[in-house]
Order: sequence, then C-alpha cells, then structure tokens
Amino acid sequence: MKNVKNYLSENRDRFLNELIELLKIPSVSADPAYSQDVIDTAETVKRRLEEAGCDVVEIHETAGYPIVYGEKIINPDLPTILVYGHYDVQPADPIDLWHSPPFEPVIKKTVAHPEGAIYARGACDDKGQMYMHVKALELMVKTDQLPCNVKFMIEGEEEVGSNNLSIYVAENKEKLANDIILISDTGMIANDVPSITTGLRGLSYVEVEVTGPNRDLHSGLYGGAVANPINILTKMIASLHDENNHVTIPGFYDKVEELSKEERAEMAKAPFSLESYQKALDIESVYGEKGYSTNERNSIRPTLDVNGIWGGYIGEGAKTVIASKAYAKISMRLVPNQDWKEITELFKTHFESIAPKGVTVKVKPHHGGQGYVTPIDTIAYQAASKAYETTFGKKPIPQRSGGSIPIVSLFEKELGSKTILMGFGLDSDAIHSPNEHFGVWNYFKGIETIPYFYEYFTEMKK
Repeated sequence: MKNVKNYLSENRDRFLNELIELLKIPSVSADPAYSQDVIDTAETVKRRLEEAGCDVVEIHETAGYPIVYGEKIINPDLPTILVYGHYDVQPADPIDLWHSPPFEPVIKKTVAHPEGAIYARGACDDKGQMYMHVKALELMVKTDQLPCNVKFMIEGEEEVGSNNLSIYVAENKEKLANDIILISDTGMIANDVPSITTGLRGLSYVEVEVTGPNRDLHSGLYGGAVANPINILTKMIASLHDENNHVTIPGFYDKVEELSKEERAEMAKAPFSLESYQKALDIESVYGEKGYSTNERNSIRPTLDVNGIWGGYIGEGAKTVIASKAYAKISMRLVPNQDWKEITELFKTHFESIAPKGVTVKVKPHHGGQGYVTPIDTIAYQAASKAYETTFGKKPIPQRSGGSIPIVSLFEKELGSKTILMGFGLDSDAIHSPNEHFGVWNYFKGIETIPYFYEYFTEMKK
C-alpha cells in the first residue's frame, strides 16, 4: 500500500464531515417514529458507496428496513471480501443525560481521545466503524490499489435483532459468496494496545409481565391484602442469582464451555488495571460471579441482567397505588455451545414456575443469537494481525468480547464463511449509553489499517 497516509491527510476534513452528516440522521430502528430517518440513512449509505467506487449498489427491500448491497468486482479469480455493518442506531434515551444533543455531533477532547472524539448516537456503534470501510474502499480505488473484490452488506435492523437479514442471506447466497467476512462492530483494548476480537457472546432477550389485580388499587385500602406485582417481580428477579452471583435457572450452565487454565492464563496477559476500571465507572468495587476475574466475567461467562423495570406510578409527586401490572426487560449473554432458543425456553419455564399464587406471569421472547469463536490460526486472522502490526507498530492481542453480534454465526451457517472482527472503538466509548463517542484518531486509524488487511489477505490466499 502506497500513499495511504497522504490520501488520508489530503481528504481528512471531508472524511470527517461526511461521517458527521451521517450521524445527524436519527436512524433509530426500534422506534417507528424514526422510520423515515432510517430509510433516509439507507439512501445516504447507498450514495456514499457509489461515490467510493462500487460499480453496483442496490437497495434491497425487506419486511422491515432495507439492506444496502454494494460490490466492486475487479477479477472473479481474486479473493472476495464481504464487509458487513449496520446503519441503524440505539435509541438515545435518556436524553437528559447527554452533554450535547445525540444527533447534533460535536468533537471534544478527552483523556482517552486527546485528538478529539465525535459525540453522537451511532458514532462508534456502528456508523463510525461501518463508514471506515466505505472510506477505505475509496482510498484503495482512487489510488488504484484495490487488490481483490469487495462486497458490502449494510443493514438497518441490527439493533432490533436482524430478523430480516437472515431471510435475505438465505435467499442471496450466490450474490453474497465470499472468501471472508469483515466486520468492525467491536473494540480494542486501548489505542496503544491493539487487539482482535476472537469470540462473541450469544444473546437471549426477553420481556416479562406480572399481573395481579384487574386494576390499580388504593394502597391503603388493599395494601397487605393482595399481591403487589411490583413487589413480586422484584423478588422473582432477585431469586435469579444466588449468593455467589450464579444464575439459578435449572440447566442454564449445562452446555457452558469451560476454558482451560492455560487459556485463562493467556487471557490474563492482556493489560488491565482494576483501579482504572473502577475509576472510569465511578464505582468502589467490581461485582460478579465468584471465582472469575473481571475480564472473564464479561467475556467467557454467561450472564443475566435486568435492562429495564417499570410499573405503577412514576410521575411527579405521590400517587398511592398498587399497580395492576409490572414489567421488566431481561437479557442473557451466552457463551459458545449455549443455544439461545434453548436458554430462552429454560428461562420461560423457570420464571413462570416461581410465580406465587395471586399473580400471573407472561414471558415474551424478543430476539437472540448464538455465540461465536473464530480461530487464530487462519489466513484471515494472520492477515488482520499483520495489518494492525503495520499501522500500530505492535502485534495485536487476541481477545474475547462480552458483546454479541448474533448474525456472525448465521453467516457461517448460511454462507460457509468465517468472520474476522477488526474493531477500533474503546470500551469507554459509551455505546448504547448517553454520550456515545468515537475517537477521531480511531476513525482514521481504522481507515488506514483496513486496506492493509485487503493486501495481506489477498497475498496469503494466492
């Protein structure tokens, strides 16, 4: 690769401004109020792929939001890289915790990002990281250095489960045929400690509803005489963990992969400061399953967490009622070998079984996906490692992530393709939270590194 840094320098302001314009569009897939914005974002991505050099770019309609497909085929005999990303974003709530409006991007300097970070919903997850690939293609095409074929599949429903993507992939196997799938929707340890994600946890997401009396009741007239759904729900949720923070659902751990002492020792080599971790989160101590380190708890162990809980009166002032209903949203992060559908059924059976008389319980499954582990002895991993080493000056550390990208296992099942996860975000970038941001340095480092993966992967495949 020649003139990579020169091209980046010459086009720096434009590359940054284009991302900022993309981040201004509130493409929240979970909220129907933003449906036109999601569609507008798909059109913007289509236009940018055309400008970057794709010869074919198509908007493929689905039962939900469209998928943007693009390709640049220079020689059918050369390897083909399929880039996956998503243009939809999480809801910005709670809005009042943002330091600046979530869809009015601003650049601010931070300790982690001394060159500045872009603050906006979707900055890191995944518009910023997805757009690195669009600009990396432009760089390779405009400097006449694209070494292989490339295809893009950018969807608009990742944040709501990618239900229509599975249908699209199954129906377009020939169109999507590839030698490797490349995704940037993960992170790395630090800007001076590059890493490649080699494992993802699976996910089971459910909503529960507890119903007591047929209407809200006066807490003075009925309190103590009927079951309070909110009280019951909190007790039921509390019972899902024991004193060692072990999930109590029968069968939950039956298929959990137990890593060897040697593998855990390798993981422990990754730089980690417990003091800095606690300071960054403003907590006095960490918390989790007994017998495992913090980095093990959030990557190689399954978890169960309440993501939201509500019921009764939550407005200003007081209203003394016993609510008729109480609700909670619960997610379970799963490790390889745990089947998300099986875990969802185990949760449903158990949660319904522990409900006391006086209330009824409903469990509504939302979405989920399988965990994934990618081997580090493949050509793709070696090419990615060499690419990081070229631009960062040091070899990246293989690292398992606590997050989930459910479609990765789907890709392998339907397309027979392995996936390489080249993330450039940081854990501190507040994805899914108020004040999400993405380092300007990280954005350009991704654009600089990705072309080297293309070069090295093509060389190693010959």
